[in-house]
Amino acid sequence: MSFLRQRLPPVLLLLLSLLFLSLLSPSTSTELDQLLKLKTSLESSNPTLFSSWKQEHPTCNFTGIVCNLNGLVSEINLSQKNLSGSLPFDAICSLPQLEKLSFGSNFLHGSLTEDLKKCTSLQELDLAKNSFTGKVPDLGSLSQLRLLSLNASGVSGLFPWKSLENLTELTFLSLGDNRFDESPITMELGKHDKLYWLYLSNCSITGEIPEGIGNLTLLENLELSHNHLVGEIPQSITNLKKLRQLELYANSLTGKIPAGLGNLTSLRNFDVSDNKLEGDLSELKSLTGLESVQLYENHLVGEVPEEFGEFKNLYQLSLYKNKLTGPLPQKLGSWSGLEYIDVSENYLTGPIPPGMCKNEKLIDFLLLQNNFTGGIPESYANCKSLVRLRVNNNSLSGTVPVGIWSLPRVVVMDLSMNQFEGPLTSDVGKANSLSLLLLANNRFSGELPAALSEATSLVTIQLSMNQFEGQIPATIGNLKKLGSFHLEQNLLSGAIPESIGSCARISEINLAHNNLSGQIPPSLGSLPNLNSLNLSGNQLSSEVPATLSSLKLSLLDLTNNQLIGRVPELLSIAAFNESFDGNPGLCSQTLKNLRPCSSNSGSPSHPRILLSSFIAGVLALLILLGVFLLWKLRRSSLDQPLKSNSWTMKQYHVLTFTENEILDSIKAENLIGKGGSGNVYKVQLRDGKALAVKHIWTSPDSAHQKTYRSTTSILKKSKSSSSEYDAEVATLSSLRHVNVVKLYCSISSEDSNLLVYEYFPNGSLWDQLHMNNKVKMGWEVRYEIALGAARGLEYLHHGSHRPVIHRDVKSSNILLDGDWKPRIADFGLAKIVQAGGEMTHVIAGTLGYIAPEYAYTYKVNEKSDVYSFGVVLMELVTGKSPVETEFGENKDIVSWVCSKMQCGESEFELVDSSIDDTLQEDALNVLSIAIRCTARVPVLRPSMRMVVQMLEEAQPCQLTSINITKEGENNPKMEQNFHY
Repeated sequence: MSFLRQRLPPVLLLLLSLLFLSLLSPSTSTELDQLLKLKTSLESSNPTLFSSWKQEHPTCNFTGIVCNLNGLVSEINLSQKNLSGSLPFDAICSLPQLEKLSFGSNFLHGSLTEDLKKCTSLQELDLAKNSFTGKVPDLGSLSQLRLLSLNASGVSGLFPWKSLENLTELTFLSLGDNRFDESPITMELGKHDKLYWLYLSNCSITGEIPEGIGNLTLLENLELSHNHLVGEIPQSITNLKKLRQLELYANSLTGKIPAGLGNLTSLRNFDVSDNKLEGDLSELKSLTGLESVQLYENHLVGEVPEEFGEFKNLYQLSLYKNKLTGPLPQKLGSWSGLEYIDVSENYLTGPIPPGMCKNEKLIDFLLLQNNFTGGIPESYANCKSLVRLRVNNNSLSGTVPVGIWSLPRVVVMDLSMNQFEGPLTSDVGKANSLSLLLLANNRFSGELPAALSEATSLVTIQLSMNQFEGQIPATIGNLKKLGSFHLEQNLLSGAIPESIGSCARISEINLAHNNLSGQIPPSLGSLPNLNSLNLSGNQLSSEVPATLSSLKLSLLDLTNNQLIGRVPELLSIAAFNESFDGNPGLCSQTLKNLRPCSSNSGSPSHPRILLSSFIAGVLALLILLGVFLLWKLRRSSLDQPLKSNSWTMKQYHVLTFTENEILDSIKAENLIGKGGSGNVYKVQLRDGKALAVKHIWTSPDSAHQKTYRSTTSILKKSKSSSSEYDAEVATLSSLRHVNVVKLYCSISSEDSNLLVYEYFPNGSLWDQLHMNNKVKMGWEVRYEIALGAARGLEYLHHGSHRPVIHRDVKSSNILLDGDWKPRIADFGLAKIVQAGGEMTHVIAGTLGYIAPEYAYTYKVNEKSDVYSFGVVLMELVTGKSPVETEFGENKDIVSWVCSKMQCGESEFELVDSSIDDTLQEDALNVLSIAIRCTARVPVLRPSMRMVVQMLEEAQPCQLTSINITKEGENNPKMEQNFHY
């Protein structure tokens, strides 16, 4: 080279150098242009990522780019980079030797264009977990494709199954969790004998499982769950000798477990739960390598094979809601680290296997509603890992091993409805996590230990219908979280402890039918949440404390005691006419069942009552003043201009409008609603399309930072608007479901945040059920709304890798489009569950919809949403709002429905009179689901996945054409067309 420098002119030397460099790096300027075009589409969402993508840099040094030996781009890997925008497939597929394209787990939108067909060199295509729209194009030209991953990508329409027939090199195919049009699998599976991974769950597949599935002999993972599959599991599936995971749950499969399934000795996870399978479990007995067995909610019969006791790797066994009989294998779980067993709601008999917690890993021990006999084996006294112990509704007997009472992690201990005897020992005070202690309907005896007051996590104590004696521990007031206290029908004596007035969260007290004596503690009157008080059938004496007048009780029962004196005036109301019967020493001037008071009859302290009334009046006035000031602040905020000139728009779908169209429409005349997290405006675009925009102020001096959110009878300060905005954007931008409201984009500045949604012309379900211009909706419309909303919540809870808890489910947050299809909306309070448990926050929900446990735990989880949705179902069936004056003081729709049913009144009286008589029984089927959803104990509520299934099974027998009539109009009813 030094020789050339001496002999050649500089210009010629330069030309030779450029030629030499081009031979070393054949990457063409065309590839650079295409990559820069890709950068332009995505850079705004993650500028740092693309900082190396510069024209002067070699393309092979770009972040996420891999080149082959020829210096040409062979791989683009930008997965999990928080990217948004649309992909320019025309540019991407112009890269001639591109073999791997991965954009999984981002926020990409737009469509998969026909240009994707030009990526003919692709071997791997991963676009999973994004927000694309539209159909999947014919991919038949990608004949070299080995990996195709489109699960949860947002695509829809009819999937082109036939186009896959050319992709004979496929080893990995993942299309699940997309809302495709319903269709059967029409491709010839036999051509794909190289597949080892097939994930087609939750993508609307219909028909039967193709017999050709048995030709995929290399399959290790087969998932077809949560579809609309019918028929039997094909016999050919037993050919899949390498199968490790088989998931077919949540379909409508029938028949038996195929003969020969026991030959799949590599199988580790087997889930065919939530189907209609029959027959026994004999085919599984030879699968000794099984780790997880999920067969719940089928029609399986026979015994659990003894061989299950030899499964050395089993950690999860779920067989609940079948028709299984006989004993459990006595070696069950003794070899393995069993973590979860649920065999509830069967007809199982015999003793409890002793070794299921031998390795101290058992977390959930659920054997309820069977016919088990004998006692709880001593070995479980050392099961320190247990969280849920539920053996209620069996025929168990004997004494409970002492160590059971003090298990450190147990949250739920349910031994009710058995024949246990012996004492509740003082060890219970060491149960640091115990929340629910349920021992009702047994033969427990002895005194209640004083150490019971040391189990300070207790929320529910249910010890009724036993033989406990002695006194209630004087220190019971130490249980600050106690919400429900049931000791009725025992042999307790002595006085009711005054300290019970320290249990500020308590809502229910039932000490009926004991031998309690002395006075009713005046401290009971200081319990702000007490809703039900039953002290009947005791020997209580003295006067009724005037302090009870301050309580807002839906149930008061002091009958059959030895009370004397005048009933306090504020308790002498018609609602309590029978609450004092059986007390000859009581008198009242107004209660018809008591003798009238003479002039010298004992009376409560009138000055105290007058003082209480005066204080209550002052408080009411202050609250009204606060509400008025809040209204004034919000009205003034409507006239505040959007003062920032610097706006940032982040889009999550293809937009047909600009940010200026939105900003120009945020003014008072377009206001259509107000919520705890911001005002909502209707924006009419130039093309005629309407949008809904939520406006949240973020500057410290904004009016919205001073607002208050009312969720109970008092006003509590709301969370900051900025945190609500962040929560809502983070949640909504990742959600893709037909029954969840669509967030088009967010627009933010230094003092304001705007969220741009779909607009719903029919408003909310609350509007249509309860407002003055409400619409008369036939049951078929209400049913479809219920089912659609349930599917939306099911998606939130089960459709992503971490559950999303809405935390404010109510009819006003269920919006209705022009076709009356529902969308779950308003995620200002939503939280994503972190690994490890429940989210705890101040304020979650709206009065009438809040689950009862929230009053004493301030914790919410998926079951809190289920309760709220149960209230919505009750609204749909009864036509009533969650809180109405006709329910009585401090009573809501749940207690009203339950009391009506307990009183033996006709169930049909609960159904909205506007629902056609021929469909009222169908409405009652949904009401029964609502009652299950609103169970007081959260663990008794179904999951949203189960709610969807129950609603699907409750489809009206007589489907009518949609009938919607607005009140006040003379529109005749549409003619009904019955389909059987």
